[in-house]
Amino acid sequence: MTHIRGNFLLNRLPRDVLSSIEPCLATVELPPGEVLAETHQPIEKVYFPLSGIISCMVELVDGGAIETGMIGRDGVFGATQALDGRVSVSHVKMQVRGRMSVVSSRHFRQLADQLPPLRKLMFDYEQFLFAQAQQTAACNAVHDIQARACKWLLRMHDLVGADLALTQEFLAQMMGVRRTSITAVACALQEEGMISYRRGYIHLLDLARLRKCACECHEAVRSNYSQFFGHNIEKAWPDARRVPYA
Repeated sequence: MTHIRGNFLLNRLPRDVLSSIEPCLATVELPPGEVLAETHQPIEKVYFPLSGIISCMVELVDGGAIETGMIGRDGVFGATQALDGRVSVSHVKMQVRGRMSVVSSRHFRQLADQLPPLRKLMFDYEQFLFAQAQQTAACNAVHDIQARACKWLLRMHDLVGADLALTQEFLAQMMGVRRTSITAVACALQEEGMISYRRGYIHLLDLARLRKCACECHEAVRSNYSQFFGHNIEKAWPDARRVPYA
């Protein structure tokens, strides 16, 4: 059972339920950019991240896209869609390389029918993901670019740590802003000693100051997670305990 211990949702299940699920899961390594689902297309597999980040993005008619949510070791992608045969409402791909526990949608539906605790947990997570998307919509409407950038960097830190394989171009795309705007923000954060940046990689140096610069949406997402799952955030994101939330 050790190979699925990296996913916080799976670890919330009773041991007997976990034992029933484990033989059905395969472990795969997925590279950045790997597409997990296309907009309005059926979802073939359910993914439980053990590491890395999945990005859910709304595609725009001009060819752009904007990120509405991140899924990491604290979540799952494709579970509730598998239960009722829904299609994906987002373009979903790997943002950061990671390992996944994977099961086919058909097989997962059978498991959820047999295991009520699994079904309930998946719908609880769907509520959290919807709350995250709502928070993102509000954030994009009212908060400035630097505050939003700090929020996304902190969310990524929660999921994968302080070293982020992330280009300015992709950060701009997921925030729905111009590349030049992100370049200006990255330079300002680097000059202030909050991050260091080299092509394709960002290292977070001063989490406390990043939290002070971020909008309240990062804390709101953490609070929602705690409310839905009844646990302190540090149990989902162990790295978070190192620096108190300012």
